[in-house]
Amino acid sequence: MKFYDLHIDDTKGQTLKMSDYQGKVVLIVNTATKCGLAPQFDDLEKLHQEYKDKGLVVLGFPSNQFLNQEPETNETLVEACRINFGVTFQLTQKIDVNGDATHPIFAYLKDELNGSLGKKIKWNFTKFLITPEGKPFKRYAPTTKPAKLEDDIKSLLKM
Repeated sequence: MKFYDLHIDDTKGQTLKMSDYQGKVVLIVNTATKCGLAPQFDDLEKLHQEYKDKGLVVLGFPSNQFLNQEPETNETLVEACRINFGVTFQLTQKIDVNGDATHPIFAYLKDELNGSLGKKIKWNFTKFLITPEGKPFKRYAPTTKPAKLEDDIKSLLKM
């Protein structure tokens, strides 16, 4: 299996194919609006605004698996993120990132890039950076601020 073989639905049930992002740097983040790390939404949006026209795609994958910190529904997620954090980058449907129902995108990313807990996702705001060729490049801890990814993003964008 390869990254570009995978897909997910957005919050409205429309399919997002990872193959549509070929040639782009993709930043995948599991998110939660009520998490103490939710201020990272602001920094993720800054990266999105700064680099979207240069080839960066930011994808937020909401998950409610950590202390029920994502109470929003697929229907209310986008508005809550826009109003509370100014988010305009793409959000997906709510998913599981650990356990038997792990979404295939996260199963793939965890197989490719281990973290401090091996294959498990430790917490909300774990980040994965994907190269323009669709290769998982690096995994970042939940507490790693999005601004700390900027050098890696610029390098992958060949800036």
